[in-house]
Amino acid sequence: MQGKETKEKRQHSTTYIPYSCYECHIPEYYNNVPMHWHREFEINCILQGKGEFICGDDKFVAGEGDLLVMPPNMLHAAYPYQDNPLIYTALVFHPVMLGANSNDRCTAECIRPVINGNIKINMPVSRNRNHYDELKRSADLIFTYAKSNEPSGDLLLKSELLRFFWLLENDEAITSREETKISYSELIRPALQFMMENFRENITVEQLADLVHLSKSYFMGCFKKAVGVGAMEHLTQLRINAACDALSSTDKMISEVSFGCGYSNLSNFNRQFKKVVGCTPNEYRKHNRTGDTHIL
Repeated sequence: MQGKETKEKRQHSTTYIPYSCYECHIPEYYNNVPMHWHREFEINCILQGKGEFICGDDKFVAGEGDLLVMPPNMLHAAYPYQDNPLIYTALVFHPVMLGANSNDRCTAECIRPVINGNIKINMPVSRNRNHYDELKRSADLIFTYAKSNEPSGDLLLKSELLRFFWLLENDEAITSREETKISYSELIRPALQFMMENFRENITVEQLADLVHLSKSYFMGCFKKAVGVGAMEHLTQLRINAACDALSSTDKMISEVSFGCGYSNLSNFNRQFKKVVGCTPNEYRKHNRTGDTHIL
């Protein structure tokens, strides 16, 4: 039950160039990356600091040197960990880079099971993994080729991505076959979609629980387990991140940004913004201008 509006606003891939590469800074640019999903794969390499990540139903802390690999449509989020700044590079690429449209044996047995969730990638991929050194070298090459942004580099990027996934699938500690089980993230996915589409409107927990046909109390528990925060806190994150985007990329008045992000009261917006971001909207605008950041 997915909709185009729930995917990231940024277009990560096109038919001509099926990938994008970013460097992400938390909380320098944004306080966090709220729960979201997109149709592409995503590989993250943490360059500095630590962060709390949610990938599907898994929650963990990852630090410098760790690798994260998210298949298409996996719900995922990133939050600061304690007082650590978090800097990581992200490559977001369409499954076509791995030959997902082919009908050969390796696609059917190795690539599609990762896409549809039958093969799970256990994260984070850290230094204690048997094949970590090879995977890290491969990931470094992948980011080098992606940043070159050249047609000939795309050939090397495709080949190295295939090698990277070969390394993953040949380490039984990293990949495993998944058994069918209740997924809290899938239960509340329609509510997340609704919130993404309508965060500027008044939304209640009762309304969200009805949307996914769960009792209010059970919905609240499922949401907290899946997202890591309550539904109303997640709604605030969506609104404040949208405000950060507007403040750094437009010249709109603060009041206009406030109303455009779902706040009918400017004082309440200023109070919530400072609570989440740590500074006032004016202070944020002075120190942040449009950058190539990874955000919804």
